[in-house]
Amino acid sequence: MAAYFAGTVLHCFPPSLILPPFLLFVFQPEGNECISANAKYCGQCIQAGAKCGWCTDPDFLKQGETVSTRCDELQSLKSRGCKDEMIANPRGEQKILKNKMVTNRRKGTDKLRPEDITQIQPQKISLNLRSGEPQSFTLKFKRAEDYPIDLYYLMDLSYSMKDDLENVKNLGTSLMLEMSKITSDFRIGFGSFVEKTVMPYISTTPAKLLNPCTGDQNCTSPFSYKNVLKLTSDGKKFNTLVGQQHISGNLDSPEGGFDAIMQVAVCGEQIGWRNVTRLLVFSTDAGFHFAGDGKLGGIVLPNDGKCHLENNVYTMSHYYDYPSIAHLVQKLSDNNIQTIFAVTEEFQPVYQELKNLIPKSAVGTLSANSSNVINLIIDAYNSLSSEVILENSKLPEGVSIIYTSRCKNGIISEGENGRKCSNISIGDEVTFNISVTSKGCPKQGKPETIKIKPLGFTEEVEITLNFICECECHKDGIENSDLCHFGNGTYECGACKCNDGRVGRFCECSSHEVATEDMDRTCRKDNGTDICSNNGECVCGTCECKKRENPEERYSGQYCQCDNFNCDRSGNKLCGGHGRCECRVCICDYPWTGSACDCSLDNSTCMASNKQICNGRGTCECGTCKCTDPKFQGPTCETCPTCPGVCTEHKECVQCRAFGTGEKKDTCERDCSYFNLIKVKDRNKLPQPNDASYPVMHCKERDANDCWFYYTYAVNNNTEKEVHVVDTLDCPAGPDIIPIVAGVVAGIVLIGLALLLIWKLLMIIHDRREFAKFEKEKMNAKWDTQENPIYKSPVNQFQNPNYGRKAAAL
Repeated sequence: MAAYFAGTVLHCFPPSLILPPFLLFVFQPEGNECISANAKYCGQCIQAGAKCGWCTDPDFLKQGETVSTRCDELQSLKSRGCKDEMIANPRGEQKILKNKMVTNRRKGTDKLRPEDITQIQPQKISLNLRSGEPQSFTLKFKRAEDYPIDLYYLMDLSYSMKDDLENVKNLGTSLMLEMSKITSDFRIGFGSFVEKTVMPYISTTPAKLLNPCTGDQNCTSPFSYKNVLKLTSDGKKFNTLVGQQHISGNLDSPEGGFDAIMQVAVCGEQIGWRNVTRLLVFSTDAGFHFAGDGKLGGIVLPNDGKCHLENNVYTMSHYYDYPSIAHLVQKLSDNNIQTIFAVTEEFQPVYQELKNLIPKSAVGTLSANSSNVINLIIDAYNSLSSEVILENSKLPEGVSIIYTSRCKNGIISEGENGRKCSNISIGDEVTFNISVTSKGCPKQGKPETIKIKPLGFTEEVEITLNFICECECHKDGIENSDLCHFGNGTYECGACKCNDGRVGRFCECSSHEVATEDMDRTCRKDNGTDICSNNGECVCGTCECKKRENPEERYSGQYCQCDNFNCDRSGNKLCGGHGRCECRVCICDYPWTGSACDCSLDNSTCMASNKQICNGRGTCECGTCKCTDPKFQGPTCETCPTCPGVCTEHKECVQCRAFGTGEKKDTCERDCSYFNLIKVKDRNKLPQPNDASYPVMHCKERDANDCWFYYTYAVNNNTEKEVHVVDTLDCPAGPDIIPIVAGVVAGIVLIGLALLLIWKLLMIIHDRREFAKFEKEKMNAKWDTQENPIYKSPVNQFQNPNYGRKAAAL
């Protein structure tokens, strides 16, 4: 949609109002950028993108095609008949103008001047940029041994720093001694700061201006910034001058250190900076004021970032506000100064955040021991110098840079990390691949210069950018050429570049005459109502056909009535991929024919292995066999899916592929990959003969376990063998052990109970019979008068022999 909108807008405006090419990229990030550019001349075309070319052949355009049709992708132009030598396609290039080798000297060898030491290569390069075409080059960086160092010690002299001043007084000679181990060319300087000399930062009473300290403390008058010692290699001089310094004082806690840092950065001549490694040690035990805080003292003018030292004293602290952090970062970077913040532990978090905003800076803890201060400086220097970070100056509009770093141990980084390498030792060499790309022609070909340098180093690469905005054939253009309708345009690169107010392929019309009724009449086919068949616009009485989003699709013809994309298709390809579409009719390549070029006249594809056409079972139509016997299928009617024996033939392969069993399970992958296997859930899902458009053979086979499996075999319309198989075997059901065992146990129990009951019943019957017999005999015994012969009475009678005699005597 964006590309279409951009193309529409460009078409409606006259040539003088056409948007610059580099703005086109805002509208169409995708699609064919060459077509979307709607280029009217070669220069516009090549600015649209790196893939775009312009056909300079005067006879290239067909009737109905606009001049912008000459601009297209290279392959498309060639396919449309434009010869290679007639395509304008300038390419970008690069030239290395200065390529001094990096310095390989060792410490102790002949001393070199700083300007003779090279750590970055190349130093100067020229790039010819074609829009959208990256130009890449390799930048080499190598830390030189014994590289000179300038160190400036900037110290807070507020009263709370009294003890630290005593430590710094002997710093010069000690630091010179330690730094001599790193470089033989070392210089040191000293500066101090307190605060702006206005209320409410200091007390402005006369007594406090003379001695801001309380009690009997003797302090010097407050000041903003003072350059005490210019950079020198005399360590003793440093000790002497620093020993003469006195503590001062102010009212608020934050200090005016940013004013001092700005002056140190921009006053290069007064400080004595050389084009060497520049270190600024900032020592304080408090926070800092920044832009906006000056309003408290009635100071509203922003800091101008210029040097205002008179007699080594900053004189404009009462006039300019404190600098902002961004302003400070810019000046430190412009002057290649690396900052070391030596602060107390209390304020380390604050300065750590400040460090994150200032590239190539470090933070260390300020202690009461001078040796610790030296160690802090050396450690911070080693940390800063072991990392290289590339930065570039402001880029011209439409130009972008991509960095890729190749650091130690083969570590490759891209994006923002591609700008830097860490853990670099002296003598280590790292490389950066830098790719520069331009979009369009920002300033109509005016050369631009950009610079790339490592942060904290003075060396840089100067890159001159030359923009390719016109084709070579532009130089041979003929102004006011007779070929452009009596000199109404410039004839260049095979086409007319019309003057303002003129339109048409040959600039034959005025832009005010384009839409007249008389001209429109000649653009209507057969006096119809549609202008240019609704596929174009009538320009100067001639149809100029619309462009399609697809660059391969075009309208053509006197009335734009033809196109090359509305022909019949076969296999989802225009003209079957075997011809070209001309005015909605397929022009077929040999040996193809038919409305969609889908019918081959070649019979070789129908020839069977027996040298017969379709095995004698069909006819060859459009290179494909049409089998006369419906039982046969295949490319040459060689397959009979429903013939007897098909099921048996494929049984083993179906069994091994579907179930992993059978005789071919070990060779299945090798022998049985000739058909497509499709598993279904049940037999109802198998293809049925009446449902398919090709014969289907239903098969039922038994495996070694007496299980049945069901499948179908067929050859589909694409001559592919298909097997649908039910994914579960139909096996005979085996005995159910649990019911059997349960039945047997239950039977035994029931039979036992039945026998027990029968026995019990018989015993009851027997007992009742015996009891009845007993009762009967008992009843019979009551009426028997006979004595039992074996009965013996239990009663014995005895008679006294004297009982009768005595009675008789009486």
